[in-house]
Amino acid sequence: MPALTPDFVFSLANAAVLPAWLLLALAPRWTLTRRLVRSGAWPLLLAALYAALILSHYLGPYGTEGGFSSLAEVRALFRNPWALTAGWAHYLCFDLCVGIWEVQDAERRGLPRIVLLPALLFTFLLGPVGLLLYAALRRLRPAPAAEPGQLA
Repeated sequence: MPALTPDFVFSLANAAVLPAWLLLALAPRWTLTRRLVRSGAWPLLLAALYAALILSHYLGPYGTEGGFSSLAEVRALFRNPWALTAGWAHYLCFDLCVGIWEVQDAERRGLPRIVLLPALLFTFLLGPVGLLLYAALRRLRPAPAAEPGQLA
């Protein structure tokens, strides 16, 4: 087994998230996609990875380096490769959550998958750019009226 290094964990996290994105893009209604991805289980695995990485950073020898109060502190925090890897896991997790929401919202609106796919691609690659694109695309199909007791 390869040594547990930030580079290895980075590569592992990248490889682990790809199947979830492929399932969302190619088979969003498949039972396996619903159980593993749309249920939130896949992002929870990434969240657990993030938690483990960030805890090991703050409990480790570099725990006092950096912070979130200024750009200089964030820069100092991400000088540590483990903290940088944690930050990457954070991005992967939250971008996947946004992709799941886009798929579920598009399905509820009846937005064709072919219209959704560019937004999913941009969400996967560029996060907020994909969210902006989806925000524009979702206006093509108004949301159905919410049923009593259901959030719109």
